Parts: sequence; C-alpha cells; structure tokens
Amino acid sequence: MRIGILTGGGDVPGLNPCIKAVVYRAIDNGAEVVGIRKGWAGLLNYEFARTDNEGKNYIHLNKLNTRTIDRSGGTFLHTSRTNPGKLRKGDIPEFLKKPEHEKMGKDDKLDFTSHVLKVIEQLKLDVLITIGGDDTQSYGVRLHKEGFPVIAIPKTMDNDVYGTDYCIGFSTAVSRSVDCITALRTVAGSHERVAVVELFGRNSGETSLISAYLAGVDRALISEVPFDVEKLARFVAQDKASNPSNYAIVTISEGAHLVGGQVVEYGEADAYGHRKLGGIGAVTEQALKKILGVHTVYQQVAYLMRSGEPDALDRMVAISYANLATDLALKRQFGKMVALREGKYTTVPIETLTQGVKRVDVNELYDTDNYRPKVAHLLDKPMFLY
Repeated sequence: MRIGILTGGGDVPGLNPCIKAVVYRAIDNGAEVVGIRKGWAGLLNYEFARTDNEGKNYIHLNKLNTRTIDRSGGTFLHTSRTNPGKLRKGDIPEFLKKPEHEKMGKDDKLDFTSHVLKVIEQLKLDVLITIGGDDTQSYGVRLHKEGFPVIAIPKTMDNDVYGTDYCIGFSTAVSRSVDCITALRTVAGSHERVAVVELFGRNSGETSLISAYLAGVDRALISEVPFDVEKLARFVAQDKASNPSNYAIVTISEGAHLVGGQVVEYGEADAYGHRKLGGIGAVTEQALKKILGVHTVYQQVAYLMRSGEPDALDRMVAISYANLATDLALKRQFGKMVALREGKYTTVPIETLTQGVKRVDVNELYDTDNYRPKVAHLLDKPMFLY
C-alpha cells in the first residue's frame, strides 16, 4: 500500500509528530508513505512534463528523513491554503492555463480536480491522509465523493472542526496565550494600564474564552457575542479601580465585533473565501482609551499562538490520531475522520465535518451580560469544557 499524506491551512504545533507517527506505523506494517508538499498545492502544481516534481511537489518519507521532525513545530511538509476545486484566474499554474481562462472575471473560479486525480494516479497513491481544518478537509470530502479514498485528521488551533471534541494545535495555542497574558501583567501593572490582548479565532471564540478562563482575565470578548464598547468601558473602569495594582486585562477574539458592527477584515480573500482578520483589538483599545481617558496597551498574540513545539497534550493527540488514521488506511477503512468524542478516540464519517459548525456553547460557558467566562455546570463536561 502507498499512503499519501499532506498538511493544509495554517500550521500548528503537533503536525510534525503526527507526520512522523504515520510514517513509522505505516513502514512497520509494510506500507510506503509519500509526503505531498505545500498541502493541496503539491498536487495542483505537479507538472507531468517536468522531472523535478519529486522534492518540489512531493517527497518519499522514511524513518531516516522523519526521525527528528517531531522535535520542532510547524510542518515539515509545508502548507498552503490552495483549493484546487475553486481556483481564481491569478491562482491557476501557468502550465494549466488556457486561452479561454483570460475571459474569466475577478471572482470566477475553476475546478482542477481532474488534474489532481491524474496526479494521484501518477503517484500510485492508494489513500490520502489529510491533516487540516474545515477548509483543507472540505476538499478531502470532495475527493472522497469522487471515489478516491481519504482519511481525515482534524487540525486547527481554533478547535472548531465539527464532529470532534479536539483538534491538533488547540492546547498549545491556549498555553501560549495564557503565558503571554501572564507575562503582560508585569507591563500593565507597572504602568497601571488597561491591556487588550487579541487572540486568533475567526468564527469560534474558544481560544479567547478558555485562555481568559485559565489566565483569570477581567473580561473576555468572543466571536459569537457582539459587544457594546461603552458597557465594556464601564466594566473595565470598575476592574481597574478594584485591582490593588490598578490595571485590567481584556482578551478579544480576532473575529469579535461591536453590536451592529462588522468583523474587521482586510486584503484579498483566499481560496476558501476568507479575508485576513485582525485589528478589532486595536479598535477596542482606542475606544477604551478615548472613553476612559487612561493609558492602554494593545497586544496581538497572533502567530505566536501557533509557533514553536507542541505541548504534551498536542503530542499525545497528534501521535494517537496518526496511529489511528494509519490503522484505518492499512485496513482499507476509508472515508473517515479520526476524532475525540467524550474523551475517547473514535472515528466519524468524513462528511460529518461538513454537516454543522462548532462554536462556543454560550449558554453554558459565557456570561453575555458581563463579558466573562462562566461555567454553568462542570459535572460531566469534557476536559476542555465542550
């Protein structure tokens, strides 16, 4: 059996241990592993007429070239946000362009899945193990529907893939965030300021919520609940005044927005229709500064949340997901996503991830009146509360 493996979307800590574990498990059971470079872009950019596809678009993986990759973060195979099923004119590789493509409009998109399937056939792959979030896996579902075997491993620091309680990268992202918030207290306290800490989280505010819960911040703003900045200012003024060190800290998801306002986005949309987020924290900081007439601090934790090596929990889940996915491949049990549900490793049909959205359970975990984490009932809650 020849197993293909790729990582797509944003990098997170835990990807390299996952890749290594797939390679070791597969080779020990007599299978080969081919690593696809740069996510779906590796298959899209494979040019049949070239002789340098190996190394550029794919690499044969073995125990020697993956022996030490688990000691670092990021992804050894590299990644991209390419979607071969929805390519705009400017994203089409030169060798695939045709004269009629010049007539495409700015927002028109073309499907190059037929090319991807031909490349998969050329590489003699029997199955693809795809490691990624909703966007990466949505194209995996597309290939599955085309009849090619796919097994999905959920990865995203936002922990928002539907169908699993946990995604690789989440624990480390929260740990990094808590460390940054804790460190920032020395600045906020020394200068008696209001600190606004902006965290990643496009649609799900779980990283802001859980980080705030663990770091004991004063207020937490999440993607799911619009906030009133005047009301927030009153709360923050009270928090600052009641703190012996005369400072306050607020966390905010990058996808949060004011009541009646829009999410702060900028730049061109990527292949999955997402524009870059970031800046709502700065908007909020400036508003608090103006309303309260106090000095403020604004800090984006941003990419530091997913930088560096994984923590022990992400290593555990990444390696376990890898072994489970490889076992499924060897048994030819395709069309599944590995998952954690109610604290147990399991699988769900791969289509599950497209059948819903995973968001913060606001009623159970958030005080919408006071902009704070609130755990209504702990009994029978999973480790990360939902």
